[in-house]
Amino acid sequence: MGDFIEFLYSRFLLSDGVSIDTRTIEPNNLFFSISGPNFNANQFAEEALNKGAAYAVVDDEEFVTDERIILAEDCLKALQDLASFHRARFKRPVLAITGSNGKTTTKELVSKVLSESYIIHATKGNYNNHIGVPLTLLHIHPQVEIAIIEMGANHVGEIASYCEVAKPTHGLITNIGRAHTETFGGIEGVIRGKSELFDYLRKNDGTVFINDDDAVLSNMSKRFESPIHFPDSDLELKSSIPSVTISLDSAIQETQIIGKYNFSNIAAAVSIGRYFEVSDSRILNALGEYSSENARSQIIKQGSVTIILDAYNANPDSMKVALENLSENDGNKVAILGDMNEVENSDSQHAELLDYAAQLGIESILTVGDKIGRIANAENHSNSKEELVEKIKSIDLSNATVLLKASRSIKLESILNSIT
Repeated sequence: MGDFIEFLYSRFLLSDGVSIDTRTIEPNNLFFSISGPNFNANQFAEEALNKGAAYAVVDDEEFVTDERIILAEDCLKALQDLASFHRARFKRPVLAITGSNGKTTTKELVSKVLSESYIIHATKGNYNNHIGVPLTLLHIHPQVEIAIIEMGANHVGEIASYCEVAKPTHGLITNIGRAHTETFGGIEGVIRGKSELFDYLRKNDGTVFINDDDAVLSNMSKRFESPIHFPDSDLELKSSIPSVTISLDSAIQETQIIGKYNFSNIAAAVSIGRYFEVSDSRILNALGEYSSENARSQIIKQGSVTIILDAYNANPDSMKVALENLSENDGNKVAILGDMNEVENSDSQHAELLDYAAQLGIESILTVGDKIGRIANAENHSNSKEELVEKIKSIDLSNATVLLKASRSIKLESILNSIT
């Protein structure tokens, strides 16, 4: 990477971490001017210094107005190269997690389990892209014993590029599903893109965790000499209503996690915990304590109403299992559904979704969003969230379980107050 990255790294070591946002920058940060399609971040370099940044990195000479401003050819590449340079000095396990569904929940569960016995550092929120992965790596401090890096992607080649930066030693693909099929170029593209993590680990003698409940992933285990398979034989799903209860080596543990679809995410956390020699009692304790607070299968209770807020992402597979879970609840059931983005054959996929919801016997189905609106029942569809709120007011929600599920762009969580 040359003398420049070594120089930049020397400044990084003198700083108290990196930042790309002057709104959240902290004193003594190293600021990177990462520009977007609609703004030139170089113009914020002086503001970063004024707010206490130790140094600022820009990629336009015009903005080098202070001796603490460092000129790079490309700020994003400088950030990624710096992260790779820092990662090379970390000699402990780096676990990468990707997949079509459940990767953030799995990352949170694995983090909770491993933190029972180790100092861990994991991806915050969904910082799992070309900027989030290097930022996560750069926040690994010397006391960290295991790093957990979430990797998201919607194009072939993205996971491979993240692996070159993060250099994982261990890896997990949660599942292969119909997420981002439009941008991946179909399900075959999804398989090719997600399996880039396993390709990297195979070439670099890494350790893989194989979800045997996913036929595609189970078949991939043939590529490896010693894969770790899960679910473990002594792990059993005892119940999923109202929340998931498991049995591990005959010990029963009720969790705060909803939906049988989350069993495989729990199974991954159990397998990884055991691999890293966390005791079963500590694993069960961690799983019992974990509760979602990130709009992913999040439970919110208000009087007799139970809300399942699962509004961070949506695709045909995750929609289907969320509706199945809703249908298994007692009492009145209400599904509030929004657009699924980046799916092939959008109209037919949304039509299939609504037909399935009706087949499950869900009493009330309300929809919002342009894509789902093209095929939804006009009487139950809203063209705006304001209109949706008015429709919700006309429904009897006493003793109801209400599912909110849509892609991120719909921001369904914004209507919570109208329900609670």
